[in-house]
Amino acid sequence: MNLPLAGVGQRRSSAGRVLALVALLVVALLVLVPTQALAQEAGSDGQALSPLPGIELTDGMDDYELPVQLLLLLTVLSLAPAIIVLMTSFTRLVVIFSILRTALGTQQSPPTQVIIGLSLFLTLFIMYPVFSTVHEDALVPYMEGEVTQQVALDRAVAPMRGFMLQQTREKDLMLFMDLADIEVFDDAEAVPFHVLVPAFVISELRIAFQIGFMLFLPFVIVDLIVASVLMSMGMMMLPPVMVSLPIKLLLFVLTDGWYLIVQSVVEGYL
Repeated sequence: MNLPLAGVGQRRSSAGRVLALVALLVVALLVLVPTQALAQEAGSDGQALSPLPGIELTDGMDDYELPVQLLLLLTVLSLAPAIIVLMTSFTRLVVIFSILRTALGTQQSPPTQVIIGLSLFLTLFIMYPVFSTVHEDALVPYMEGEVTQQVALDRAVAPMRGFMLQQTREKDLMLFMDLADIEVFDDAEAVPFHVLVPAFVISELRIAFQIGFMLFLPFVIVDLIVASVLMSMGMMMLPPVMVSLPIKLLLFVLTDGWYLIVQSVVEGYL
């Protein structure tokens, strides 16, 4: 009985060694980039290294060197799932759809992949104005060499902070301010992300569970009615789920449930 577990452990350890080797290779590439080549790219006149190949910064602005840029890029890519889950509308959407599936009692229908995919594309739809602002104010100027990476990062952070502040409950924000021993902020731009992000997440979870409770009520009533009817008819051996499930699906389809839920959730962000 222990042999399969041992095999799994060996495969996991092998996979861990491979990942560690890849990480070491990446670090080696970042550290061992020849400084002579960087000096040639920088130019003989001492200008700063451009942020991307073929891009030159104007007005003599300094920027990070190539190894640091690659390290920052890898860091952003590794944190991308956490950014999508914790700093956008994805959390509220995926929780609501998961509760809806549980309320319907369909177990694996719709599949988890469909729920995540729908939540992701609805997140892109809801966050499109924010992403457009980030693209126009931060990414495009940086790609054209007009601003440094730090300035582009500051411009990209501002729309995300505004979106999260708009959706965060004041009580939740005050909670983490008290935990961080912060009394007051001068303006919205002074709110640090280590305070704003957890406050935003618990606010999103609160709203998601409130909507989930409202979704659960009609389906619970259907289950109670079906169970009572079966008990009164003496059909105790028939599982109530076999009768209530098609009724709940029919009720959900007749009321155009997907349309109403998506409409209410999306309008909550507009």
